Amino acid sequence: MKSRWSDTESTRMVDEYARHGVSEALALRVYTSRLLGRDPRLVLHGGGNTSVKTEVTDLLGDRVRVLCVKGSGWDLGDIEPAGLPAVRLEPLLRVRSRTSLSDEDMVSLQRSNLLDPGAPTPSVETLLHAFLPPTFIDHTHAAAVLALTDQPNAEALCREVFGDRVALVPFIMPGFQLAKRAAEIYDAHPGIEGLILLQHGIFSFGATAREAYERMIALVGLAAARLTRDRRALVPVAHPTLPPSVADTASILRGALAVDCGGGDMRRWVLDFRTNAEILAFVGGAELSRYGQAGVVTPDHVIRTKGWPLIVTPPMNGGSDAFRAAARAAVADYTARYQAYFERNNAGRTPPKKPLDPLPRVLLVPGLGLFGVGKSAADAAIAADLAESTVTTITDAEAIGRFESISESDLFEMEYWSLEQAKLGNSAEKPLARQVVLITGGAGTIGAATGAAFLREGAEVVLVDRDEAAVTAAAERLGKRVLAVTADLTDPAQVRAAFDRASVRFGGVDIVVSNAGIALQGRIGDLSDAVLRQSFEINFFAHQTVAQNAVRVMRLQGTGGVLLFNVSKQAVNPGPDFGAYGLPKAATLFLVRQYALDHGAEGIRANAVNADRIRGGMLTAEMVAARARARGLDEHGYLAGNLLGREVTAFDVAQAFVHQALALRTTASVTTVDGGNIAAALR
Repeated sequence: MKSRWSDTESTRMVDEYARHGVSEALALRVYTSRLLGRDPRLVLHGGGNTSVKTEVTDLLGDRVRVLCVKGSGWDLGDIEPAGLPAVRLEPLLRVRSRTSLSDEDMVSLQRSNLLDPGAPTPSVETLLHAFLPPTFIDHTHAAAVLALTDQPNAEALCREVFGDRVALVPFIMPGFQLAKRAAEIYDAHPGIEGLILLQHGIFSFGATAREAYERMIALVGLAAARLTRDRRALVPVAHPTLPPSVADTASILRGALAVDCGGGDMRRWVLDFRTNAEILAFVGGAELSRYGQAGVVTPDHVIRTKGWPLIVTPPMNGGSDAFRAAARAAVADYTARYQAYFERNNAGRTPPKKPLDPLPRVLLVPGLGLFGVGKSAADAAIAADLAESTVTTITDAEAIGRFESISESDLFEMEYWSLEQAKLGNSAEKPLARQVVLITGGAGTIGAATGAAFLREGAEVVLVDRDEAAVTAAAERLGKRVLAVTADLTDPAQVRAAFDRASVRFGGVDIVVSNAGIALQGRIGDLSDAVLRQSFEINFFAHQTVAQNAVRVMRLQGTGGVLLFNVSKQAVNPGPDFGAYGLPKAATLFLVRQYALDHGAEGIRANAVNADRIRGGMLTAEMVAARARARGLDEHGYLAGNLLGREVTAFDVAQAFVHQALALRTTASVTTVDGGNIAAALR
């Protein structure tokens, strides 16, 4: 590994923060924390922590010695000075003489000595940083170091690699006892550059931020160099099996994980797929059932990945049905194993722990790759990132020895440790969380508004449109969570590819808003067949192709779903010179009812929105003028020509789609969004 320290960048940061009253020491602490946090070989998703001991002036004007240490909720990669709250150092040092300190008292001690009472809670390893004398301290879960420490002969390996530059600390749960033991070992080894915490991570120290950072890089570099020598490859399985496609596999697995809460309410999960040569070798190894189930590479991962992944081995023969059966059986076995693990380790506890959900957060599929599992795409990506890092670490560990994790009892202690679980937070989920919505015509006014509405309700969103630049821009406006897909909906192959993209990205599709359309005009007796057929292609057959693909994916998942169609008021109240648009829309209205009739028993609902006169998209300024003339109105009279006398917007249509998605017991329904038009009212 190479140091990424830059005199220019560090000076710039010191100068920038000085304008806001931040000291040089804290500014440099922020700078090197980011250097560490932006290297995934060292830190992933909130892992690791850093600190600096310095002096500040409190509210009374007194100079006090403090420890600025990473606070809960901050990632090193983008940390700011506020993410390193200052804690009075002297009270922390005084508790070192105690023989015990509960977790609750430790947190209370740290919070009560914050200079800013509103600051984030300091790291659970604050006392370890406090008890060690060096000014700057860095802590990471470097993958290369873990590959050495997660071994039966870890102590011998570490002495071989690091010599007397570091001292070794046996595995102890983070908290007061670990802090005391680490400080005792440091005191017994003056002059060391760092501590190796077996099966946990590495600490480095320095009198300056640069020294602590560059010692971390140097020590991790030594570990990485050792991993290049005397390596052996994972032995592949003799007869690898091939699963269905990635898209189909994702949908089947997502369905196997879902929990039926009754009444059509399903608790779903979002997936994140990863594969590369290293992952394929890992999941295709002959001893996957041993090293792949041996535990976490560092205890910090357990709250995101559980203690072990689920392995789903595709049957040697059979297609999607056989794989679905294998996946559901594997999930059931995993759940039973997790429940037994909980009961075994919870026995005799006072008070007893409450079980967490027993479902896996990482899925391994031989021949294909791995999937992260989460309540959201962001959570699934975190699980997948940690799983990828785990693959690298275990592969390296197996290359020079035999991977070994912490004991089951220690694993349970970490997973059910209240201070660790607190990192996940307990915010209430939004109504459409864990669901994936695919919206056609996603670059248009209604499509983009619908995407925004579903995002607000917690859904993962896929926008599909034939205009690549426009749909990409629309997705970017909505945020990083949105997937943009380009597809011509009149081409069945492109429609299938769009659904496959959604399934690979998120694991499947639960809600489809079939919204794309084209507005063609002309007196019906004068229309050419070509114009009418063109309109039917996009305004009817494209809806059918989209719905067929949605049903295909929903059947693979086996969790039902909802098809939502934009049918327009033209389906029931045709306008003059607009038959080319209205005729296929009328057919689409009956298509909605047919899907409700034919697929209701599968838990698939089908509803429609009957909207009218929505400015933007198809209803351009020119179209508004033309339709107003056709009805003998001015433009305002046309747009607000309803019982309420109000213009209806894309936001109103989007809200109707959201309402239909949430109405679990409503199907074959049409929601009219037009401000009131008796001629278009269905009932």
